[in-house]
Amino acid sequence: MFPLRHFRSGFFLLSMGMMGMAGHACAAPALMPQPVSWQLAPGNIPLVGGVRIEWQGVRSAMLDRAAERFARRLAVLSARDAVAGQQAGLTVRIQCQAADPGLLSVHMKEHYHLRTGSDGATLVADGPAGVLRGLSTLLQLVERQEAGPVLDAAVIDDSPRFAWRGILVDVSRHFMSVAALERQLDMMELTRLNVLHLHLSDGQGFRVESMLYPRLQQVASHGEYYTRQQVRDLVSYAADRGIRIVPEFDTPGHSYALVQAYPEYAAQPITTPMDPKRVVRAAIDPSNPQTYVFLSRLYHEMVGLFPDAYFHVGGDEVRPDEWTGNPRISAFMKQHGYASTAALQAAFTARVQSMLARDGRIMMGWDELIDAPVPASIVIEPWRGSRYTAAATAAGHPVVVSAGYYLDLLLPAVEHYRVDPLDPQGNGLPPDQVAQAHAPFLDAFTLDPAARMTPAQDSLVMGAEAPLWTEIVTEEMLDTRLWPRCAALAERFWSPATVRDENSLAVRLPIVQSELEILGNHAATDSHRMMLRLAPDDATPLAVLLSVTSPVRNYAHNHVFGPSRITPTPVRPPQDRAADIAAPDSFAAAAFERDVRAYVAGQHDLAASLRVRLENWRGNDIRLQRLARTDPALREVLPASALLAQLAQAGLDALDGGRDGWQAGATDALEKARTQSDASASILKVRTSAQPPGDLVQDIAPAIALLVQAAVHAHEIRAG
Repeated sequence: MFPLRHFRSGFFLLSMGMMGMAGHACAAPALMPQPVSWQLAPGNIPLVGGVRIEWQGVRSAMLDRAAERFARRLAVLSARDAVAGQQAGLTVRIQCQAADPGLLSVHMKEHYHLRTGSDGATLVADGPAGVLRGLSTLLQLVERQEAGPVLDAAVIDDSPRFAWRGILVDVSRHFMSVAALERQLDMMELTRLNVLHLHLSDGQGFRVESMLYPRLQQVASHGEYYTRQQVRDLVSYAADRGIRIVPEFDTPGHSYALVQAYPEYAAQPITTPMDPKRVVRAAIDPSNPQTYVFLSRLYHEMVGLFPDAYFHVGGDEVRPDEWTGNPRISAFMKQHGYASTAALQAAFTARVQSMLARDGRIMMGWDELIDAPVPASIVIEPWRGSRYTAAATAAGHPVVVSAGYYLDLLLPAVEHYRVDPLDPQGNGLPPDQVAQAHAPFLDAFTLDPAARMTPAQDSLVMGAEAPLWTEIVTEEMLDTRLWPRCAALAERFWSPATVRDENSLAVRLPIVQSELEILGNHAATDSHRMMLRLAPDDATPLAVLLSVTSPVRNYAHNHVFGPSRITPTPVRPPQDRAADIAAPDSFAAAAFERDVRAYVAGQHDLAASLRVRLENWRGNDIRLQRLARTDPALREVLPASALLAQLAQAGLDALDGGRDGWQAGATDALEKARTQSDASASILKVRTSAQPPGDLVQDIAPAIALLVQAAVHAHEIRAG
């Protein structure tokens, strides 16, 4: 864990959502990802404004632009800009030792060495990408002290554990503007992520302009797509930040939008208007020779827009009856000896791989591709569980792991942080629980206790990425759903496997997020705007509630309930509920729990601070009830607000040593909170459990339980 020094109050979000943290000492510097080797040195450098860059070795226009971004960001973080005629306050010496022919590939040189001290900063990098990574770390050494901003003195040597460190953004289900994607690229640069995987086609929309097949934007995009020039500009914007863009055009399944535009390639007839059930099922026809002409021409056109060596073609969740339900396809399978739809898909995959190879591209696809043998050069992306990382690498495939990192599960950062890309047991459902669920479709998501990885298999894992599927994510929610969890995963993908201290992560994460907010992340501003729409009279009580609650997890928020199970909503609901605003990570609840643990351990001077927070949460319920009389959108969260007040009262009673009958009320509130949290603790639980009102989970409940346990124990000692 980092040594506790002075706290960086200038970087904290001054909002009700952060209440209770402003006086909590934080680790400094809050480096994320944590470097391979770093050591604080005595002293620091006061930042008075301005930067002077001294170059050695290789210098390019790209590096000059990176230095300009660094100077602007430093001015924003330090609130010290250069004054005309004033000598620059910070000297940064940059030595890029060589040009890098592997720049913007999995081989790019990202190692750097950084030293800061009284004479400024010296950054030595193996190549241009290393310069970018070192500058991002240098910004994280900025610290606000009482006397003003300083740059911490340190010696750092750093390089990534994995070459592929990515984020997947689904722009098919909810379209994201170029500006929104550029903002994410800026955040990625600051956290040393280097791949943006864009999911550009699915049932809901095809998002890139095509000159060869114009109906893709005229019909399948529903008016929302990227022009060819916008794609080129976005690729250039990413490249300037040392980030690759990998496109995905999903086939043969997830193809409703594609075949809506060109129904002659559909496996089943396409109905109009759009059939919600067909959107997730439609597949293209692999028995039609013209299908391959169509795909070859389309993919060739898209290859011309996306220069990266890797091209993702999806290949997941093909519904067998899309093919077996078509007599012509069934006859084709029999004629060619395809005993299963998996075998037919393998033949389809091999043909697509060949056409991409002719264009000089390496094919990627989801783990369903290995259900039947396919060429070993295809990069497999395991998503259903870690067992597929073991299976794919055992078959000789390179791998990029996404199992364990699905951000749309709405899990807190630490849950993803615990999963290592090389752990074959890292992600999956317990086999005994799957067996009890009697749900065969979940078998593929089951852990394989026998799965193992050899060093040779480990070497085939290029890295990992965090997917954000956007069925219930609008552009207004994009920053909140990606950050700060992507910062935690940037550390998992960059730092040594031994960097696993969850307490350190919890302390650093809010600091890093506040720095990202200062540098352009929209999470706080977008969330505040959404709260104002729900509570235009006064958003503060809603902000207080959402600061210590989180949305239900494991797709519970994506569904509506029947008598005994959940089913997908037939029509996508608007994302305008409180649970759409609530973040998976509650910094206020985490800070409260840290203080409770310290208090229980004997730091009793924290009692006053704990009491202030508990009284605020208890009193907030009355304020929210008043608002709900005129703001009806708030009424669904009133049960969550009432339970928060009950938990806060239990905490206050515990601090006071109890009152008559207090334990019964505390036990009732804690049990209700536990039951509500448990209802979405896993996908298996979600299938059979009713979710809490408003789809909100109480995040202070574990800390309240600690207070109650401590009070009961103290009472027993006194009584004994």
